[in-house]
Amino acid sequence: MKINLLEFYNLMDQDDIILSYKGDVSSELVSSVLQIIESKMDKLEEPSRIRKKVYNVLVETLQNLYHHIAENPSLSGKEEVSSVIFLIGKSDEAYLICTGNYMENDNVEELRHRIDKINNLEADELKDFYKEVLNNGIMSDKGGGGLGMIDIARKSGHKLEYNFKEVDQQHSFYSLLVKISE
Repeated sequence: MKINLLEFYNLMDQDDIILSYKGDVSSELVSSVLQIIESKMDKLEEPSRIRKKVYNVLVETLQNLYHHIAENPSLSGKEEVSSVIFLIGKSDEAYLICTGNYMENDNVEELRHRIDKINNLEADELKDFYKEVLNNGIMSDKGGGGLGMIDIARKSGHKLEYNFKEVDQQHSFYSLLVKISE
């Protein structure tokens, strides 16, 4: 393996990356990441309103990674098959939370439809949709009722940017970018 750490460091510094991670996701990792980000935002002396938004969106995005991951098809049979990637950055005008994970192709259209529906709603419509889903009481086999994405959109105040890249007949790589304005 040939890697230039200085080049990687400079790239992360240039793009204002606060934290990046690639590997397995666990409840312990989620807790650690939340503590790290909370500490970094304290050092940056961010207003509590911004800290709360970033923290809440980060909780939701990391929980989505933890609960809705498919195995990495290229690592099948190896130790780290449930690999994810995420990074948290800060630009002049917003915090950026990016996540990526493998998912079953059978689930792509449903997720695409859900995100598109969320992206087409205004703030007051999102609030009503959240209440509707909450009152509906239907839970998925993963334990969620679809509230996470709605909550992410509501708290971020921005449209959700996403992409699906098919990697084989069974799997796609799903990436999500969430902006949280200051």
